[in-house]
Amino acid sequence: MNQKVSLIVVSFLFLFGTGVQADKTDRLIRKANRYFEALPQTMPGSENDTPARIELGKQLYFDTRLSINDTQSCASCHPLGDGRGGMDNLPTSPGARGELGNRNTPTVLNAGWQSSQFWDGRAADLADQARQPILNPIEMGMPDEESVVKKLGAIPEYVEAFAKAYPDDTPPLSYANLAEAIAAFERTLRSESRFDDFMRGDKSALTTQEQSGLTRFIRHNCIRCHDGPMLGGTLIEKLGVYKDFHNTEDKGRHRVTGDEADEMMFKVASLRNVAITGPWFHDGSGKILEDVIRTMGSIQLDIELKEDEIADIAAFLATLTGKEFKNGQSEN
Repeated sequence: MNQKVSLIVVSFLFLFGTGVQADKTDRLIRKANRYFEALPQTMPGSENDTPARIELGKQLYFDTRLSINDTQSCASCHPLGDGRGGMDNLPTSPGARGELGNRNTPTVLNAGWQSSQFWDGRAADLADQARQPILNPIEMGMPDEESVVKKLGAIPEYVEAFAKAYPDDTPPLSYANLAEAIAAFERTLRSESRFDDFMRGDKSALTTQEQSGLTRFIRHNCIRCHDGPMLGGTLIEKLGVYKDFHNTEDKGRHRVTGDEADEMMFKVASLRNVAITGPWFHDGSGKILEDVIRTMGSIQLDIELKEDEIADIAAFLATLTGKEFKNGQSEN
């Protein structure tokens, strides 16, 4: 009889404990949905995209002929496939002539949901961003828009592709259409993660530690800047609110505006695919994700995070890695 009673008690405790955990997870999902969103199906602007424009944009994205010496493409700094998360995993990237840029390359995955592009937010959207590296003397080095159009106009396949993609434009092959076509392709670079499953109600999508990391992420107010569907990417904020960032040479948006109020103001990075897109920070100085978490807690939130908190938050951030990646490698 005592043995039966013991089994009943154990069974009751097991079922009760499971129910408590399930209720806790339900509450966490509801709470997370106050601050974040599952990744939408389409990016802003995609309603005007056509298969012809997307295909043209893909061709342009991988074409080194957009550079001064036929060595550099968009994909050189923003590689896709082979486990690469839409950036080259270098502190700063080399351009067509081998010169290094002065800021870390952000990922192109999911980038169309951000409110602006570049670390200083100087580009309004993907098309605006696509126009700039081609003419940047350190990056792709083309002298001007006319030179790019003339170069592509001498390639019959591009003359035909632009005419197909922009049949109502005169001429179809223009620098504006080139940028818009690249943007159309980039709007297909959607990278959904396990976190999206969790947000939609799949309680098994995140482990206990990952849920703990999400809880800590919310509790410590990381959501002040890293919220919405991109967990960031929508604000321009000061880097170094409570303590100075270790590198103050680059003044961020101040470089664009010249306004003293914009010193050390940078676009808040999206945390989508953050675990595979290091090194981190605008200068690529963040070598270990856990150290980056520790630094951000200190200089942005005035919190000295404990090691177990950092480990849990890092585990949560790994759930933002796209499903197309497995153990850090692309399945494509």
